[in-house]
Amino acid sequence: MKNKRVFIVHGWDGSPQGCWIPWLKSKLETKGFFVVTPIMPDPEEPKIQPWVSCLGGAVGRAGKNDIFVGHSIGCQAILRYVEQLPFKKQIGGIVCVAGFFKLPYLETEEEKEIAKPWIEKKIDFEKIKNHTNRIVAIFSDNDPDVDIEDKKFFIWILFRISIFGFRVSFLKVIFRF
Repeated sequence: MKNKRVFIVHGWDGSPQGCWIPWLKSKLETKGFFVVTPIMPDPEEPKIQPWVSCLGGAVGRAGKNDIFVGHSIGCQAILRYVEQLPFKKQIGGIVCVAGFFKLPYLETEEEKEIAKPWIEKKIDFEKIKNHTNRIVAIFSDNDPDVDIEDKKFFIWILFRISIFGFRVSFLKVIFRF
């Protein structure tokens, strides 16, 4: 996949070594992708602007050969990064895994305060759709944190593909980009 770059953004309280990220990175690299897994700042207490800035620094100059894969709050960081790209700047696509727009299952006040800006600060989805027509959302049917209703929101807002259930091949999704 000559010149294709994939940026994998971990989630809240995560790291590039967590979940399925090392596995996906390895698989993509064996297929010739250049893969970047930035360490997002303060993952225990993620804040919008530092995460968007960190992603922008990792990307440098975004382009049509760039694919973004996010997990959890990493999806929001990607959407907010893409939202602020210059008008008509095209990217290859976005894959959101367990992305959210609401988190009804948070237990502590501290978690609710951390999530509040991410949930309340609106995203301009029309701007995002100007930058790519390839957006895929992947959800698990047994995720204890992400409300499956967010699947419907992804479909309604982004009018793209949403996949329910986790038995999907990341590689097949990304290779379509």
